[in-house]
Amino acid sequence: MTHLETFHAMLARQRPPRLLYHADFTPDLEQRLRKHTGVTDLTAYFGFQWRQEVKMSPGKPIEFDLERYYPEDLPHGTEIDEFGVARVPGSFYHFTRIVSPLRNAASYAEIASYPIDTASDWSDAGMAEQVQQIHAHGKVAVSWIGHMYETAWSIRGYEEFLMDLVERPAWAESILDRLMAANMVRAVAAAKAGVDYLRTGDDVANQNSLMFHPDTWRYYMKSRWQRVFAAARAVKPDIQIWYHSDGNIEAIIPELIEIGVTILNPVQPECLDPVMIKNRYGDRLIIDGAIGTQSTMPWGGPDEVRRVVRQRKDTLGYDGGYVIAPTHRLEPEVPIENVLAFFDACREPL
Repeated sequence: MTHLETFHAMLARQRPPRLLYHADFTPDLEQRLRKHTGVTDLTAYFGFQWRQEVKMSPGKPIEFDLERYYPEDLPHGTEIDEFGVARVPGSFYHFTRIVSPLRNAASYAEIASYPIDTASDWSDAGMAEQVQQIHAHGKVAVSWIGHMYETAWSIRGYEEFLMDLVERPAWAESILDRLMAANMVRAVAAAKAGVDYLRTGDDVANQNSLMFHPDTWRYYMKSRWQRVFAAARAVKPDIQIWYHSDGNIEAIIPELIEIGVTILNPVQPECLDPVMIKNRYGDRLIIDGAIGTQSTMPWGGPDEVRRVVRQRKDTLGYDGGYVIAPTHRLEPEVPIENVLAFFDACREPL
């Protein structure tokens, strides 16, 4: 079976010869893996080159008045991302510290006038042709749509944005609405091009529960994602929706399904019981992940990694409705032997 045929079998809950799988690596681990294997393309080497990204072409980049938003000197090596957020180098591996441009905003006018790219001048030229080529090679076409909540708090400041949700709703909505508009443009373009699934999501939970009351999530986040997903489905009714949120999001899983989510990532076993999620929602939801990066991958040892992968295949993938993956990027402390054991077990037939 081609990767695309396996993907369609997964959606139909038909057991394929092998499950799809993937992983991602932090820069330090990726560098060591390349040295260990002697190859540059780890995706091809480990055999998870089953999906390919299709993107719009961005329009004119926004120019930020850095002196206005960062009057103080930023540390050497600081990068300003496409949303005007400063990424200050951290002291540990790849981690950075976020400095938000609107952290000191004192009026709605400052929020509303802040430049956010709504993707109105982006181009979808060539996307449909890319999808056709990807399908011709037996692969799955995907499009990353973006975040909303995570980007919004990065722009405004984490604590400041949470306070806005309670005390200054218009401030929060001004940012969220423009991010939603951009996400909708990208989602509709991807649907028109014929991609197989959209990738999106927001980290809205900690290890134990949502970061805020479910009603807050419903009003600010759910309602906007619902509009984005509906716009894409109006163009391509069978487009799949992949949604990521770390942490314990059990309380909102039924509502994610309600608004169109069909693939849930990462289902952290340290926060959720993957088997319970499978038993309760497996007919409507594909699980992508469930291999712990806080437990199994860094601390389990190769034999434990193989055991967990095989167990997940038996309990989550028996009907084909599971994508094997670590629950996050593999961090520097993950031993190379564990990475090799993970992919060895993934490649084993069902």
